[in-house]
Amino acid sequence: MGVNITSIKTSSNGAWQGDNPLDYAFPLLIVQTTLIIILSRFLAFLLKPLRQPKVIAEIVGGILLGPSALGRNHEYLNRIFPSWSTPILESVASIGLLFFLFLVGLELDVSSIRRSGRRAFFIALAGISLPFVSGIGVAFVLRKTVDGADQVGYGQFLVFMGCALSITAFPVLARILAELKLLTTRVGEIAMAAAAFNDVAAWILLALAVALAGNGDGTGEKSPIICIWVLLSGTAFVVFMLMVISPAMKCVGRRCSSENGVVDEAYICLTLAGTLVSGFMTDLIGIHSIFGAFVFGLTIPKGGDFADRLTERIEDFVSGLLLPLYFASSGLKTDVTKIKGGKAWGLLVMVISTACAGKIVGTFAVAIMLMFPARESLTLGVLMNTKGLVELIVLNIGKEKKVLNDEIFAIMVLMALFTTFITTPTVMAIYKPARRMSAPTHRKLRDLSASAGFSDDSRDELRILACAHGPGNAPALISLVESIRSTKKSSTLKLFIMHLVELTERSSSIIMVQRVRKNGLPFFNRFRRGQWYDRVAGAFQAYRQLGRVSVRPTTAISPLSTMHDDICHVAEEKRVAMIILPFHKQWTVSGVDDEEVVDNVGHGWREVNQRVLKHGPCSVAVLVDRGFGSGGAYKTPEPNTNLITQKVCIVFFGGPDDREALELGGRMAEHPAVKVTVVRFVENKEGVEKAGLMLQPSPTKSIEVRYSFSTAKRNPEKEKELDETAVAEFKSRWDGMAEYTEKVANDIVEGVLAIGCRGEYDLIVVGKGRFPSKMVAELAERQAEHPELGPIGDILASPGRGVVSSVLVIQQHDVVHAEEVPVSEVVHNQYEKFAGPGDLESSSTSTSTVTEISKHVV
Repeated sequence: MGVNITSIKTSSNGAWQGDNPLDYAFPLLIVQTTLIIILSRFLAFLLKPLRQPKVIAEIVGGILLGPSALGRNHEYLNRIFPSWSTPILESVASIGLLFFLFLVGLELDVSSIRRSGRRAFFIALAGISLPFVSGIGVAFVLRKTVDGADQVGYGQFLVFMGCALSITAFPVLARILAELKLLTTRVGEIAMAAAAFNDVAAWILLALAVALAGNGDGTGEKSPIICIWVLLSGTAFVVFMLMVISPAMKCVGRRCSSENGVVDEAYICLTLAGTLVSGFMTDLIGIHSIFGAFVFGLTIPKGGDFADRLTERIEDFVSGLLLPLYFASSGLKTDVTKIKGGKAWGLLVMVISTACAGKIVGTFAVAIMLMFPARESLTLGVLMNTKGLVELIVLNIGKEKKVLNDEIFAIMVLMALFTTFITTPTVMAIYKPARRMSAPTHRKLRDLSASAGFSDDSRDELRILACAHGPGNAPALISLVESIRSTKKSSTLKLFIMHLVELTERSSSIIMVQRVRKNGLPFFNRFRRGQWYDRVAGAFQAYRQLGRVSVRPTTAISPLSTMHDDICHVAEEKRVAMIILPFHKQWTVSGVDDEEVVDNVGHGWREVNQRVLKHGPCSVAVLVDRGFGSGGAYKTPEPNTNLITQKVCIVFFGGPDDREALELGGRMAEHPAVKVTVVRFVENKEGVEKAGLMLQPSPTKSIEVRYSFSTAKRNPEKEKELDETAVAEFKSRWDGMAEYTEKVANDIVEGVLAIGCRGEYDLIVVGKGRFPSKMVAELAERQAEHPELGPIGDILASPGRGVVSSVLVIQQHDVVHAEEVPVSEVVHNQYEKFAGPGDLESSSTSTSTVTEISKHVV
């Protein structure tokens, strides 16, 4: 039954008065929007492991909600998506589309296109011309094969088909390149510039297609003179925007810069209104309104505070809420059931094959002629084959103008889905950018000390890569780095600060990637102004004024699944001796009853730490911050001051990781404002007698709740000798500058917690214990809360135990220790895999307290 849309009311009187909210425009719009958002987000979550752009999930969600799947139930379709609600849903979606195209124009840097020059232009030309010609061929086949296709005029049908096959989706391509860390590589920059050229051509073709499409009756009976007027008016509009509006917006950008204070809200509102007016003007001309919004976005000056503020204000609301409605509405119009029989599905295969072959072959051939390597040329072809937003706009206009019928529309939407879906896995399979080989590096502190020797005159350069989630990590990192800094004139410290930022679908993420990455990798620059540097690196600007400290900031923006690649590569390239990672939990004390509050940044960041610990090219330290250096309590002292501002405890059980912790403690002991105490736990007589008990590896146990130990074969006697040598060196080297204490403990947990709970130390440094001593091995079957920290680190980092000191867990770099497996039990056996004998049963039943057996100042 037909519905008069003018009789539809906006809101209902409520269910209590007998009204069904779904019969009214606004409540129904709320239900439709909620359903679309929930389904598209769910599909995006499912497709995330495949690294697919969000547009795929949104289109598929619309198809599932439409007549192809759920819509086959006519009762559901007529109730949730009735025909009278379509104009309302599409009007709201078009507002989101308008502002999204404004963001695309804002994101597109025309200067980068100029820099790419003729190579990008010729690649774009090949990527447009050959697919366009192929599209004309496809159009002839479809007109003769699909029922009703020949009722449309030749001109507009050929232009729409050629335009649909030749388009490259600039916004979708940018997100795919950012996801694959190719956005700032040579391939990525050429692809983006060529896609930008392609976008410009697409808008010209779209204007031509709209001008030729007639009045929406499919006849195309429009005077050629009118088409010429439309194109001339569109050209005049572009010239006016670039010659008049662009200088005006540059003036606004200067007024809204950080030097002139905060951005005036009036300029933000006027700019948003300008987007709407620009869209209205192009619609008045006879071109789609989104063209005006896109051109207006091009006039906004790039890289300033004004552009950043505009992006922040609208991107979440537009990209997260309104734009999915447009993609979903395209899916709602797609009826896959119209593709019936083998002939129709054969046409779909033909369209997909032609679209892929035209783009890939055309781009590949020209790239080879321009002296690109074959693999890069093929990658460019696959990337240029990406479809998305503009493709759907063309198809929707074609359907609206009745140039494309339901069957052809469904075929073209599925073609766009398929070509975009295969882009990411294909590029990952065929192209991996070459990494520069770095020079040999000091991979651990012990190597650095060995090369420097004991002479005070020897040159000593320590390089550290400190990572931060945000400004909240800065005080603890500064305090830690300062305590490590040597006061010898011959010693220097190079500190590389890396701000870790998760890559999202937001436009600001893409803009940020272009700013902070070079050749696909994070790059370091001198301190400069800008939002992205002020947030974290700005906290280090005062600290870098100290002598013998060089601070270089960068930002790593990546998906969490590949964040460790950036960290490890930078550590390798900069030849650092240690990576410092922030723990995924941070402790603070609230003002109410001094209650401890735990801030958890998420499990994803914990997995980042775990992957860096596994793949790190140097020693790695994880800092568990409980207020280390916060609140202004820590002041960086002058080199000659005797004021003690930090107390550090090194807990030593033995093993490579503990020796690295002891080495770090020696560096701290050199600082006049840091008091270092080494607490060495030694075995009691009962433990020595049980030296025949060994750990049994159990790879089937979950690494999430079990500690993992190295599978390397080591001689326990040799390890014990190395431990004694390290301790003897520490005593002789830091004579009178550090305190050394030996303690015997039958209950290791109690002994370690006693150190952490009494609040005597600001920082406790422990080794991870991958090659455990006999005492640490007794803790192998404890239920682990943070197994990546090792048994001792986990004890000190777990909440609810009353530990008040911050903790630094160190893992010494050693390729021999790279493979780790969990253990399940302690068995009587000869030494095979692990060097950590101990008795779990006796450990769990012991109640003896820690006994101090010796204490003296070294």
